[in-house]
Amino acid sequence: MPLVVLDLVLGYLLGSIPFGLIIGRLFKGVDVRKYGSGKTGATNVMRTAGVLPGILVLVGDLGKGWISVFLAKVISQGDERVVAGAALLCMIGHNWPVFARFRGGRGVTTYFGGLLALSWIGAAIGGLATVATIALTRYVSLGSLVGSLGSAGVMAYLVRHGNLPLAYFVYASIGVIMLVVLHRDNIKRLAAGRERKLGQRVELQQSSQKNSEGSHA
Repeated sequence: MPLVVLDLVLGYLLGSIPFGLIIGRLFKGVDVRKYGSGKTGATNVMRTAGVLPGILVLVGDLGKGWISVFLAKVISQGDERVVAGAALLCMIGHNWPVFARFRGGRGVTTYFGGLLALSWIGAAIGGLATVATIALTRYVSLGSLVGSLGSAGVMAYLVRHGNLPLAYFVYASIGVIMLVVLHRDNIKRLAAGRERKLGQRVELQQSSQKNSEGSHA
């Protein structure tokens, strides 16, 4: 039991590392949560601080999802439920980080980081669907939703016809539900044709209040 608790706590604390907030301050000296979508994800950092900071946040958020699973596998000796739980807690930590007053991102990249460590096939197919959708529409939020939903479908197939444990599909299912709920404002803007497209920048001279036309994180 102590090891289970350790795995879950480590997962949450890793997720709570606010790479977007840290890198935004290092590169631009700003709190990215005061601009654009008000989130700490790579897309908002890219729009607020630039392409390189956005890429660094992407790598950091992806990495912490992967590391949370790796550590959980080592500590729990491969207990599938504990591993899936640690991945989910990492995603929760990213969205509600204890180190950033519980104001983080939406968890897409961290979700895929955890998924990559659980099933590279599910992560790869979901990632390709994300990239393809973004390339066709230039809507990052739409690509994130399509890719994550697709990855959950792949995980369902792999559990039924492959050898993946059910706990991994549970992670994907809960993770996708969380992503859809946290993207509800993006979904409304997509339906109204007001969602920001990839490449649109946020002027730092604007009001520190969150722009009503945000991005995914």
